[in-house]
Amino acid sequence: MNGHSNGHANGNGKLHQLPNDMFHVIRSTGTAARLGRLALPGRRILDTPHYLANTSRGVVPHITQDTFVRDTNISGLYIALEDFIERAPKDVPPLYRFQHPGGGSPLRKFIAAPDDAVLVLGARRTSPVPAPEATSNTNKTVSICTAVGFRALKSEEYAEKAESLQADILVGLGDIPYERALGNKRIEKATDRNIAWLEEQVFLRRSEEKAARAHLFASLLPVSCAKQQYYIEELTGQFADHISGLAVYDLDSLEDLPAELGQLPRLSFAAPKTPRDILYQIQRGLDVMVVPFVGAATDAGIALDFTFGPSSDTTTNGDGAHFNGHESSELLPLGIDMWSEDHAVDLSPLAKSCQCYACTTHHRAYLQHLLSAKEMLGWVLLQIHNHHIMDLFFASIRQRLANGTFEADVMRFEQKYESLLPAKTGQGPRIRGYQFKSQGPGEEKRNPKTHTPFKMLNDGKEKLAEATLPDPNANADDLQAQGFAQKES
Repeated sequence: MNGHSNGHANGNGKLHQLPNDMFHVIRSTGTAARLGRLALPGRRILDTPHYLANTSRGVVPHITQDTFVRDTNISGLYIALEDFIERAPKDVPPLYRFQHPGGGSPLRKFIAAPDDAVLVLGARRTSPVPAPEATSNTNKTVSICTAVGFRALKSEEYAEKAESLQADILVGLGDIPYERALGNKRIEKATDRNIAWLEEQVFLRRSEEKAARAHLFASLLPVSCAKQQYYIEELTGQFADHISGLAVYDLDSLEDLPAELGQLPRLSFAAPKTPRDILYQIQRGLDVMVVPFVGAATDAGIALDFTFGPSSDTTTNGDGAHFNGHESSELLPLGIDMWSEDHAVDLSPLAKSCQCYACTTHHRAYLQHLLSAKEMLGWVLLQIHNHHIMDLFFASIRQRLANGTFEADVMRFEQKYESLLPAKTGQGPRIRGYQFKSQGPGEEKRNPKTHTPFKMLNDGKEKLAEATLPDPNANADDLQAQGFAQKES
């Protein structure tokens, strides 16, 4: 262990052992923003607002399990079932067959996640690839995108298999039309499906001999509660004793959320694209969120660099912002493009005063070299750093909510930083098929060629053979005329 060992490794992470309620609100503000605590038996306590690290096939991209424990402070993971079941039902996925001899959660053992990390399981990734119209959801299935293309996941299969994996939190199946608007008739159909699928999940949990281990979060449709009123009435009625939280896919669902559901934890899948989006979602009352842009920034070679609330190098007055002791009219970037050759000889850390493993052990010049050489370690260090920045960001948010200065600090943050992350300038890791939707024939390839055809290996030899050698008795003027050399003046 080194000096960067965290709560996973040394036991300093707070674990919940008391039989209190899973979630309770500690403090509410003048807006919908609130300070809370999510506590699950034997897991690290999530003081909210908080975030879940996004995963690919059960792991945080670029982070091995030992690095996760030693060099990060990530408290929870969001895992998508569609990552593991590309050959089902023809071939039984290894995840379904796996049974650890020591018992416990098959999912946790299969992905080798730490025992204290909170695991949240859902059907689809965040952000998912939208399904084509031809393979959209039906009354009995949802369309998922696997490593071998789109396929239909039966609601009964999801209910049974997701329960057997024993995650800490299970996101109920929802008829979510990603990147498509819901018309009135479509809302009615989606409402009926959500109710039927939730009934199926609850019935299965009732019929099991053992008590269900996962806390069930009901998926809200991405519309206001008024437009899905029948479903909301069922959540506050027959399902009230069976759900432990809400999965939110659009902020419109929070506008008229009934008081009966107000005390439940809210898990956001609205996929914020910037830190400002995170702050806005918190202002609207979301408690836990999945933040895909952290991994996207890592792949783009961007080191996040922002803080929330007052800091030692930032002051403000009535006229404008002052950074590092002088007034600045320019907004600060939210991150640093580590592909830039400006960092080639820069021995400073990725972010000033950052105490993550990457910043205390390495420097910008080394990271720039790793990216230029396409070394995997470059993205490993960036991922460690970027998640550390996110940990500090949410910790500061919670502190400002406790102090009652959150709204003022949001305004200062908007005055200090740019609204968007820096543009991608370098070529990151290869993009996989399940990360984007194909547009059809003639589409430009997402991954550039990393080599030239073999016939080019002899290209230089052929050119030399075709070239006319200069006469041994030629003078400097003759050599220059033939393009063989340049005469010095």
